[in-house]
Amino acid sequence: MLLNRISKTTLLVLFCFGLVALYFALFLFYDGLRFPMIWDEEDFWETTLLFSDRLIPSVELLRDYGELNTPLPFIIFGAFEYITQDGLFAGRFLNFSLSAGLTFAIGAPLSGKRKQSVLAACGLLLFPYYLWLSSHFYTDILATFFVFAGIWLYLRNQHIFASLCFVLAIASRQFMLAFPVAIAAYEGLSALMVALPSHSLKAGGQALWRTRVRWLAPALAALTILGWIWLFGGLAPESSFEVRPAPTVQTRTWAIAIDSSLYFLACIGLYFVIPEWVLFHRNLNWRSLLTLKNSVIALSLLVLFVAFPPTVAHGLLINLVKVVPIPLFRGVVLLGLAVLACTRFLRFNLAFWFVLVNSALMLKAFPWDKYALPLLVVLWYLKAIDAVELNPQQTHTNQLEP
Repeated sequence: MLLNRISKTTLLVLFCFGLVALYFALFLFYDGLRFPMIWDEEDFWETTLLFSDRLIPSVELLRDYGELNTPLPFIIFGAFEYITQDGLFAGRFLNFSLSAGLTFAIGAPLSGKRKQSVLAACGLLLFPYYLWLSSHFYTDILATFFVFAGIWLYLRNQHIFASLCFVLAIASRQFMLAFPVAIAAYEGLSALMVALPSHSLKAGGQALWRTRVRWLAPALAALTILGWIWLFGGLAPESSFEVRPAPTVQTRTWAIAIDSSLYFLACIGLYFVIPEWVLFHRNLNWRSLLTLKNSVIALSLLVLFVAFPPTVAHGLLINLVKVVPIPLFRGVVLLGLAVLACTRFLRFNLAFWFVLVNSALMLKAFPWDKYALPLLVVLWYLKAIDAVELNPQQTHTNQLEP
């Protein structure tokens, strides 16, 4: 392929030029990030102003500030307003800059896998919410950046610093909890599986002890969510449910929405599995697809889609599906996308746990395409460094590109 024939230096220059051109065009398109506020930006700005009176907010404000999200982005945006008196632009520019950094980190052809990294960045840019959120006063990019930083450090065996990033991610959006939980589960169970052949509890305990920092650090990071629950007296500040409309699944502690998880899987099928196939494979092995395991997955998902059809959602996918004139076929489209996601991530590896835990946490969320952003960023990064199929031996021996 042409990308493999170009020298690394030339490709890096071309990539940087294209990246600068893209973000410069985006900057101009959005009037230098000084366009009027739209949609949730107005509410987020009002909340930011509550945090703009001082650099360190009071406990009373942290306990009750009228938003469903954890408060770190509003603290940062409020500090910008306190210092510059131009917090709206500063917040947008922070998102804009972090997004450019994420795209560079994923797509820069710095390793031997130059083709893979550039194509992975293209795959991320195909997600329609990525550049939009990068230019607006939303909290998603900041939370995603902390998650990415945590994954980047984790893959380089910097577990303490990685966990600190996960703590900051959870302080930005509650459902970032999925990533340290997934890593802790992956590392802990991987250690136990290594000890399984000995059929010894002692061997299992020794394996867990030897790898304790790998699973304990992310587990402790995940537990910080309990601090926020204690501070709020629930999953979010009490007043947030009065000020902002919230789905029943979020207002009731034990309520779950299976249709939300199914819709999330369909989003992963649309925004990752299909682009990955188009960009990297473009061939089909029907024999490997038509297996008993895949058939069981498809049948199980069919039962779930019939029982819990995701008919109410927000985002591009549901709008595209609604174009289909026959309601039954709409469900078939979503089912097919969810099957793609599940069959793509079947192996017991890190990516499997990321998809599984994120899908599980979506049981407590309203179905919306943009909630897939953090997972998509992580998956495309893993694809860029050829680590989607990462196994325990690779993570434990640090056999990754620097």
